[in-house]
Amino acid sequence: MKKVIPVLIAIVLIFIVASVAFGAKIMEKYSYSKERADLEEYFEITGADDVPIILQDERIEEHAKIWDNVCYFDFDTVQKYFNDRFYEDKIEKLLIYTTPYTIIRTEIGSSVFQSSVDEYDDIGYIISRYEGDILYVAADFVKQYANFSYELFTEPYHMQVYTQWDERIVADIDKDTQVRYQGGIKSDILTDVSMGDTVIILEEMETWTKVKTKDSYIGYVENKRLTDKRSEQPAAVTDYVEPEYVSISKDYKINLAWHAVYDLGGNDTLTGLLANTKGVNTISPTWFVLTGNEGNFTSLASKDYVNTAHNMGLEVWALISNISETESIDMYTLLSQTSTRTKLIDNLINTALEYDLDGLNIDFENISTDAGEGFIEFIRELSIQCRANGIILSVDNYVPMGYNNHYHRKEQGVVADYVIIMGYDEHHGNSEEAGSVASIDYVEKGIAKTTEEVPADKVINAVPFYTRIWETKGSTLSSQAVGMGMAAEYVENHHMEIRWDETTCQNYGEYQSGDSFIQVWLEDDESIQVKLSIMDKYNIAGVASWRLGLEKASVWDIIEEYLNK
Repeated sequence: MKKVIPVLIAIVLIFIVASVAFGAKIMEKYSYSKERADLEEYFEITGADDVPIILQDERIEEHAKIWDNVCYFDFDTVQKYFNDRFYEDKIEKLLIYTTPYTIIRTEIGSSVFQSSVDEYDDIGYIISRYEGDILYVAADFVKQYANFSYELFTEPYHMQVYTQWDERIVADIDKDTQVRYQGGIKSDILTDVSMGDTVIILEEMETWTKVKTKDSYIGYVENKRLTDKRSEQPAAVTDYVEPEYVSISKDYKINLAWHAVYDLGGNDTLTGLLANTKGVNTISPTWFVLTGNEGNFTSLASKDYVNTAHNMGLEVWALISNISETESIDMYTLLSQTSTRTKLIDNLINTALEYDLDGLNIDFENISTDAGEGFIEFIRELSIQCRANGIILSVDNYVPMGYNNHYHRKEQGVVADYVIIMGYDEHHGNSEEAGSVASIDYVEKGIAKTTEEVPADKVINAVPFYTRIWETKGSTLSSQAVGMGMAAEYVENHHMEIRWDETTCQNYGEYQSGDSFIQVWLEDDESIQVKLSIMDKYNIAGVASWRLGLEKASVWDIIEEYLNK
């Protein structure tokens, strides 16, 4: 018996130990973790001045900075989320913002900004500053030109930003609990919430709900801790009123003809070239060509020409080009510097006023991607002076393609009066294959894509009055551009068989001459008529043509019919 007792005791002890161990495992399995998340790791904080951003209900990859108790966004963040009209002059170290009527500028690193020609304001904090090569702009300064709200939290720094104020679902916490990194009692604790706190419901699951707390922690709470679920409409911020860009809009369809003027004697050809036209109401002489990178240009302007055009009932929208046969223009240097942009704009406006011009036509081609921001800033700033002086501003553009998005057509459609599509050069002198200058699909694509970004009543589509005669000789391809009359003569003289091509909506011809294969896609009355029908379909502002003198007289009957619809 004495031997049995120790054995029983040992068995009981083993049972007790096993029970404790089992209970511990059960408790471990069903108990709530008390581990707290590393918040700097959670927010991906990189330094003491780093401020993660929660935009709406998501933490975004962009971070703000805090210096001297002032919150700053990097320039790319400002343009992406708040207002892309801010412009950084990297050369002259200026931050610029344009309105319809004035240019607001500040030297980077200064607390002073110029709000008009003679008015300066000291805002009391550094408005913009560089950190390395990155420009940062004070959030409070940005708020003067965009509707958004922000709230800054500490320990650690993070900020909540709202740019939209949609209706949302909220709920109250019915008992002190924790918000966890993930759904599950073993997940690390992000923050504590108290009974009565309100949270925003982001996503509901079977037993856990993704929420955002009042101090913008995004994590998970057990469903059983949520009560009084309801919808809530937050109050929108409307401190900033978007300015109205008033444009000049004609109450008739524009019929613009470009007049190629290459010397002073070219001005004398106006009357003769217009003699057989019909319905032309706007003439655009190619008078101005940029010289150098300082804001200067050559001019072939003539007061007699303008008076003649006005007496014929025509408006004169003089063209300025960046294509020079004598020198190379660095468009980045010219357009990116505020001083050279300003000089060019002042020269243009003074010349327009001197010669009583009705408008300016900006034809800057082959703009490099890095010059795109300077280009659209130039258009914004030029539009201010054009608006103030009643001068029509039109801008020439390529058919929209991915590689020319930096022309910022949408912004042009806001600040300029007319946006002109150069609906030609689908195949040009440097093309690697022969083809149409302006097939109907190419033309319609240009109009359709442009009117997705620009109001139709500001869009003008330009048609070509020229055809390319293509010659393929072995592996060599060459072409020459000829007017409508010369193209028709070429076809007749070479006895080319012409047939209508439904794909391009043009008359097509070809023939073999020795080892040369000749092809033409004709621009003629029929092709122009189809293009005009597409323009009518999209109800755009009118037609332009390159160029006066290359057309057959009969094409004007077709254009006049389009104008009168």
